Amino acid sequence: MASKLEQITAKRYFVIGDLHGCPDEPAVMLNYLVNQEGLSQDDAVIFLGDYIDRGPNSKAVIDLMIDFKKRYPATRFLKGNHEDMMLDFFGFGGRLGQAFLHNGGLETIQSYGISVFDNAEEMAAKLPEEHRNFLYNLDSIITFPGYITVHAGLNPFREINLQNDGDVFWIRDEFIANIHNFKALVVFGHTPHREVLLHQPYKIGIDTGLVFGNKLSCLELPSGKLYQIKNSSSQVTISTIKV
Repeated sequence: MASKLEQITAKRYFVIGDLHGCPDEPAVMLNYLVNQEGLSQDDAVIFLGDYIDRGPNSKAVIDLMIDFKKRYPATRFLKGNHEDMMLDFFGFGGRLGQAFLHNGGLETIQSYGISVFDNAEEMAAKLPEEHRNFLYNLDSIITFPGYITVHAGLNPFREINLQNDGDVFWIRDEFIANIHNFKALVVFGHTPHREVLLHQPYKIGIDTGLVFGNKLSCLELPSGKLYQIKNSSSQVTISTIKV
């Protein structure tokens, strides 16, 4: 089945990379966008997925996401492969649920104060209802003029409207190593790099490995301003890349 593709329109677009259970740095980043960049209701913030797993407090990350969405309703959330695993583990559809606990899911469950000895159904029932709804309603592909945002990437050999969730949430080398003909720049996460991966006019990868001790990246479009914050830092740095 083809992945759901949605088009949005805003004045500015801020695309933020993988969070993986690290709430502090995205909180600083969002405060900076609000207080220093004048984020308004006409702007859209798009998160690329992987809110959970590996880091110390996945629950706090999702709390942050839900709270920010209430303040800025244009905020959008893409699904990552880790949410895909978690949903499958709980029996709600997805892939590789059997690998969830061994890929950072243990830390996620513990952040909710849930016993790892509970079965999957009991764990799912103990998640806050707002969090379950958040996970159920994540987006697959979001486009806006000139750009496509997606968690892992796209199959370069399929039309944009024929992409499937297996690729959108999980693809790696087949997307990164190839050019495509989507006539738009694809901004993606999923595959961590020490620095932003630049392959214009085809793709920009902004997972810069926050959970692995590196940094969080946020790309503003269409300006090309790049906001970054190092792990455990409270200082946002700004540079500009050609988009």
